[in-house]
Amino acid sequence: MIASPPLPTHAVLGIETSCDETAVAIYDGARGLLAHRLYSQAAMHAEYGGVVPELAARDHVGRVSALVAETLTAAGLRANQLAGIAYTAGPGLIGALLVGGSFAAGLAAATGAQLIPVHHLEGHLLAPMLETRRPEFPFLALLVSGGHTLLARVDGVGRYDIIGETLDDAAGEAFDKTAKALGLPYPGGPELAKLAATGQRGAFRFPRPMTDRPGLEFSFSGLKTSVLTALPRAITPQDRADLALAFEEAVTQTLAIKCQRALEQTGLSRLVVAGGVGANRRLRALLQSAAETQAFELYFPRPEFCTDNAAMIAFAGHARLAGAQPSDSGIAARSRWPLHTLAPA
Repeated sequence: MIASPPLPTHAVLGIETSCDETAVAIYDGARGLLAHRLYSQAAMHAEYGGVVPELAARDHVGRVSALVAETLTAAGLRANQLAGIAYTAGPGLIGALLVGGSFAAGLAAATGAQLIPVHHLEGHLLAPMLETRRPEFPFLALLVSGGHTLLARVDGVGRYDIIGETLDDAAGEAFDKTAKALGLPYPGGPELAKLAATGQRGAFRFPRPMTDRPGLEFSFSGLKTSVLTALPRAITPQDRADLALAFEEAVTQTLAIKCQRALEQTGLSRLVVAGGVGANRRLRALLQSAAETQAFELYFPRPEFCTDNAAMIAFAGHARLAGAQPSDSGIAARSRWPLHTLAPA
C-alpha cells in the first residue's frame, strides 16, 4: 500500500526557549493560531530569587519534545505537514536558546520543513497581530519587559527604527528589583502589582524619570534608588503597599508620558504595547484613557501573549516564511542580537 502524501498546509510551528518558559505553538496562515502550550519554570527558580541559566537549559531539554507532541495533537496535525519550524534564536540565555534551536533543526531535517530563526523582540512587536483586532503598519511600539524598554517605529516585518530606549535598567527589571527589596517572591513584577492594588495614594511619591526634559530615552535606576532610600520608612504592611503603589505609578506614568510624546513627534496614530510589563493593568488603564482623550488607536496582545510565549514566535516565523526570508544554514543562537540588524521580510 502506498502511503498518502502529507496534506498541504501553511502551518508554522514555533518554539520559544529564550529564558525560563518552554513554549510551543502552531500558527496557520489560513486558519490563524491552531494551538499553543507553555510550561513555566518560575517555581523552580523562585528558590534562587531569579533564573539560573544552567537549570533553565536542562529543564527545556526535558520539556520541549513532549510539548511539541502535545501541541501537534491539539492542532490536529502531523509533523510532516508543517511548512516551517520557527525558533527563538536570540537574544536570550545561550544554553536555553541552543536547546530550542537544536530541537527545531532536528525536526526540520526530519520533516523537510523550512527552519526559521526568529528574533525574540520581533516576536513581541508582532504579537498584537495574533488578535482579531490587529494594527496596520506603520505604528509606534512600546516594548517593555524584564530585559528591554524601547520605543520603535514599525513600518513592516523587519523594518524597525528604534527612537528611544532605556539608558540603564529596563522597566521590568526595575519592577523585579523593587519587588525583591520589598521581600516579595519571584517573579516579582506581578507580585508588586498585586501589592500595589492595596496601596493608598499619597503616602510616598517618586520622580517620573527624564520626563522633565526633551527626548524619548528612559532611565529607571534612579527610581529604584529612590525606593531603597524610602524603604526604611515603610514599616507596616500598609506602608509597603503604599510604597509599591507609588513606585508602580511612577513607572507607568513615565511610560505613558513617553508614548504620548513619541506619538506627537512621529505623527503616528497607532500605538502597540508589547512585552511582559504590557500586561500591567495600571499601564493599560493610563494608555486607554490617553487614547480616548487624544484620539489614537491602542493595541495590546492578550496578557498571556505579553509575556514570553511561542504563539508570537510562530506568527513571526510565518511572516518571515511568507516573505521568502532565507533561514540560516545552521543553528543560530545569539545572547545579544541588535534589533536594527534584522533584514526586512
